[in-house]
Amino acid sequence: MQAGTLVNHLASAVGVRTEDAALVAALKSGSEEAFGVLIAQYGQPLYSLIARSLKDPADAADITQEVFIKVFRSIRTFNGEASLRTWLYRIALHEASNQRRWWSRHKKQELTIDAPLTSGSQEDLDEGLCLSATLADQAGSPYEQAVNTQLRARVEESLRKLPEAFRTVVVLREMEGFSYDEIAEILEVPAGTVKSRLTRGRSALKEILVQDGLGRVLAERTK
Repeated sequence: MQAGTLVNHLASAVGVRTEDAALVAALKSGSEEAFGVLIAQYGQPLYSLIARSLKDPADAADITQEVFIKVFRSIRTFNGEASLRTWLYRIALHEASNQRRWWSRHKKQELTIDAPLTSGSQEDLDEGLCLSATLADQAGSPYEQAVNTQLRARVEESLRKLPEAFRTVVVLREMEGFSYDEIAEILEVPAGTVKSRLTRGRSALKEILVQDGLGRVLAERTK
């Protein structure tokens, strides 16, 4: 990496940390305005993450509210060892996991992470899933928007068929754009475990997408 590029990256990182520090200080002081900023900045991303993590996305709004209540109560324990964003996502995933455990006591247990994956995939998807592009809002005619909405809903449904540990890393990497190290920090697991789960999760999701008849459709739309 060239020296100028490295300096720019470092300056950007320092700027983000400084911004986080100011917001955290305001939050710790009990500023209602700061909590409003926090919710405005992270409310929708955390809601989307939680909705994709639950068996029933209808519960996402309530769980998101619980996350911010927990943040309000525990912000004074935030010590800055992780970034604010990483800390928030960790809390969100923890609350979503609690909801899934409740759900699993009433519904069928999810497939275990150690269960073997079946063989087979689709050549059209071998170059990558491109889920972030598929699930992003696309401008276009009302018809195109309707098609995009329907496709996103079907992909989200396929995604929920993944075992929890695989689904989490796929969402964090493919949709939220976290690095391997950031995901490892959020999940509190080694980076190698993140890479292993991501590889298996991508493979399993490809199979599910093909089984759900979405493989070729996604391949055509993400070229």
